[in-house]
Amino acid sequence: MDSRQPPREPILTLPGALTAYVGLLIAIHVVRTLVLPEAWDYWVLEVFSFIPKRYDTSLLAIPIAGGAGAKVWTFLTYSLLHANLPHILFNILWLLPFGSAVARRFGAIRFFLFMAVTAAAGALAHLVTHAHALAPMIGASASVSGAMAAAIRFAFVRGGFLSFARGDADAAAMVPAQPLWRALRDSRVVGFLAVWFGVNIVFGVGSIGIGTEGVSVAWQAHIGGFFAGLLLFSLFDPVPRRGDRIAAPPMPK
Repeated sequence: MDSRQPPREPILTLPGALTAYVGLLIAIHVVRTLVLPEAWDYWVLEVFSFIPKRYDTSLLAIPIAGGAGAKVWTFLTYSLLHANLPHILFNILWLLPFGSAVARRFGAIRFFLFMAVTAAAGALAHLVTHAHALAPMIGASASVSGAMAAAIRFAFVRGGFLSFARGDADAAAMVPAQPLWRALRDSRVVGFLAVWFGVNIVFGVGSIGIGTEGVSVAWQAHIGGFFAGLLLFSLFDPVPRRGDRIAAPPMPK
C-alpha cells in the first residue's frame, strides 16, 4: 500500500468557474479592442453599458439604443465590459485570490449567480446616486467587490486561505464561515475593510464611467456590490456553519 500523502493543491489554482469567467471578460475585451470598428464598439457601449439616463422618465428623457430590453440586461452586461487594458487587469488581479476561494466554495452555478446579483446591486447603487447621468458605467468591480466581501466571511477562519493554518485550496475554501456579527468583530476583518475602503477612495480601482469629461470612478457601485456580497453570502453558501445541526440518518429497525 502506498502511504504517501497526495500532493496538496496550490492555494491559488483557479477553479473552472473562475477560469471561464475571466476568459469571458478577456474574450469580450479582445473582440472590442481588436476586432470591432470604433463605431460598432460605441454601439456596444451604448446598448450594453449601464446608463442611468436610460431610466429617466422626465421631460428631459432622451432615446438611448437598446430600448426597453436594455433597461433589464444592462444591470448585468455592463460588468462584462472594460475601458482599457489596465482596467481589466486590475479587476482580474483583485478577483484571482478571492474569486478562486468563492468559486470553489459555491460551485459554478452559485458562483455565476452570485456574480450576477452583486453586479446588479452595484448598478442599483450607481443608479440611486447618479440619477439622470448620461455617462455609461462599465467594469466588473462591483462583482469583484462582492466576491471579496464573501471571501472575508471565511478567509480568516482557522484553515481558511488567509489564515496561518491553511491546507489545500479545496479545504481552505470549505471551512465553516463566521456569522456576520462575529466577522465584523474580528480585528483582521475590520482591518481588511479599512484597507479596502482606503484603496477604493485613493486609487479608484474598479468600475469606470466614460463620459465627455473623461474617466471617473463609480465608487458607489463598488460599495453596492461589496455590501450585497457581505449580506447575501449566507443565501449562497452551501457549507453549514460550525454548530449547525445536521440531520442524522434514521436508525435501522
